[in-house]
Amino acid sequence: MKLFIRADASTQIGTGHIMRCLALAQSWQDAGGQAIFVMATEAPNFKTRLKSEGMEVIHLPIQLGSTEDAEETAKLARQFNVSWIVVDGYYFGAKYQEIIKEFELKLLLIDDYGHAKQYHADIILNQNIHANEGLYINRQPYTQLLLGTSYSLLRREFWQWREWQRSLPPIAKKLLVTLGGADPDNVTLKVIQGLQQVEVEGLEVVVVVGGSNPHYEQLRSASQKLQFPIRLERNVTNMPELMAWADVAIAAGGSTSWELAFMGLPSIVLILADNQQDIAEKLANINVAVNLGWYQDISEVEIAQAINKLLLANQVRMKIIQKGQKLIDGYGVTRILPILTGAKG
Repeated sequence: MKLFIRADASTQIGTGHIMRCLALAQSWQDAGGQAIFVMATEAPNFKTRLKSEGMEVIHLPIQLGSTEDAEETAKLARQFNVSWIVVDGYYFGAKYQEIIKEFELKLLLIDDYGHAKQYHADIILNQNIHANEGLYINRQPYTQLLLGTSYSLLRREFWQWREWQRSLPPIAKKLLVTLGGADPDNVTLKVIQGLQQVEVEGLEVVVVVGGSNPHYEQLRSASQKLQFPIRLERNVTNMPELMAWADVAIAAGGSTSWELAFMGLPSIVLILADNQQDIAEKLANINVAVNLGWYQDISEVEIAQAINKLLLANQVRMKIIQKGQKLIDGYGVTRILPILTGAKG
């Protein structure tokens, strides 16, 4: 069984598409299949990671989401005799899907907000809390919908934490900062500057700097000015351990939200992109996170105030822990895999 995954990562695109597809690829591998990633962007860190996991990576130097992209991807898939093509990215619109289906291939589309005018995929997977059938009214009669957080794609490193229970210190003193794999607007720097005004004694901070983040040296310089220990981590592969270590996180409102909820880590969310707004707002509405809103509308002082408040709010953190772990149980990939293997035609 071969699974073909067409997704990309870059400073502009971010890294979330690749990372959640990796979860699906790992599950496919564990079932005895082979996962092949097809990428149009240069992302050396990701290619190294994928290859280290025994996955093949093919580079296609083409315009993302173009007719040529669809045709070349479909031809390669036919050549490899794949069971399924998975596409994950906002440029894989109606025409792209139509071309894949013209090649008589099975197509799974991973989506976040109903970006295409029409849908031709066999399966649409939207793991978000706001996912609903209304986003996909213009779909084919055969299209199956997998909607909601019960299908959240968590990577293999999270699976061993499924029954883990978090301890709750009276005052939180360990803070994790994770603002995506790219962070082109350097929001991480703004958070580090805000940390200078946090007043909790004994605070320890770990800042995760993604593989596509171009601001590492600037972040390193800023972190040296803080009065408490701060550690910068690059190209992290042990995210669950860092989330288990932390008492509180500051994060972007993307797919990391499901990892944080699963790990029961109370988080303060900043919106860094349009596709994160619904997630951040819905999580705040059900008290699974604190939503600070758009990063450009929030000052360093407001970031510091939000951190101080959550570090000291023991009861608030307890409720977030309970609701987060109830929302995400970590079995999303195990629900999706039988659907693919049972319907591969």
